[in-house]
Amino acid sequence: MNKVEIKIGNIKRIVNIISRNSKKSISENDSEMDKRAAYAVKTAIKKAKICKKPVAKYDAAQKKAYIEYANGTKKYL
Repeated sequence: MNKVEIKIGNIKRIVNIISRNSKKSISENDSEMDKRAAYAVKTAIKKAKICKKPVAKYDAAQKKAYIEYANGTKKYL
């Protein structure tokens, strides 16, 4: 489990990140919310591709963010 500190304005929060393979369990409500959030992201990416808009992604191998355009070209940032 990893901990990440998030700061929004003057408010700081510590967020625990639990991987899918973690032996630590989360509540059924949290699990359902995670599934819905993942589905919402996938749907937004599909919609952007259909509308021929660029999509920001992350290349874990190169550890760099990039923009993927509708024609398939990638521009690393």
